[in-house]
Amino acid sequence: MDGQTPDGPPGAEPPRVIRRHGVVTRLWHGVNAVAVLILLGSGLGISNAHPRLYWGQYGANFDPAWARLPRFPGWMTIPGHYDLALSRRWHLFFALVLGFGLLAYMVGGLATRHFQRDLRIRGRELRPRALWTDLRHHLAFRFHDARDPRAYNILQKLSYASVLFVALPLAILTGIALSPGMNAAWPWLLDLLGGRQSARSIHFITATLLALFTIVHLALVILAGAGNGLRSMTTGRWRVPE
Repeated sequence: MDGQTPDGPPGAEPPRVIRRHGVVTRLWHGVNAVAVLILLGSGLGISNAHPRLYWGQYGANFDPAWARLPRFPGWMTIPGHYDLALSRRWHLFFALVLGFGLLAYMVGGLATRHFQRDLRIRGRELRPRALWTDLRHHLAFRFHDARDPRAYNILQKLSYASVLFVALPLAILTGIALSPGMNAAWPWLLDLLGGRQSARSIHFITATLLALFTIVHLALVILAGAGNGLRSMTTGRWRVPE
């Protein structure tokens, strides 16, 4: 042994470990991660049945489409082969998991004041100088505030708030609109979204944005320290980087 400890050389200050994520956040994060991955895979399987997007109420093979989608390979879809009925079953079940999970997280976030404490966006944080500073810190792979490691920076707040309060609710709302069973109960919803094909297009766009957010989020977690981030989301304990 050379006299060093796993935490650094002798005499060095040991790394500070804090509790960064509460139980509600950790539970929802795990459930949501599984639900989103399965929804994306099964959604691609459904897309393969008719890989064209339209605006308005109607759209079929000979109508002009605003987007022609590729046929996604089996390794990207659920199941791994073309089976529209099975893809829909996976999609509908985990849509319920996502929807009720988000509802439970919203209630828990309000009850524990997580949203007000951690995700509240203040006016001074939106000033150009503050945004530029946070962007420079991200480019330098500095993702936390040394003064308050528990605090989210403004770029994190904006991205998380956009996903929680815009993208996920919109994906759920357009998914409900596409369900034939819900059309009888809420016939006004399709009208609000501009028609069935418009709802389908918005649903696909929102899913694409969620997929891009997931990819960027995972990349930043890896850059910031995958082991440390994974531990914080499983146990709540996060080691503050030097």
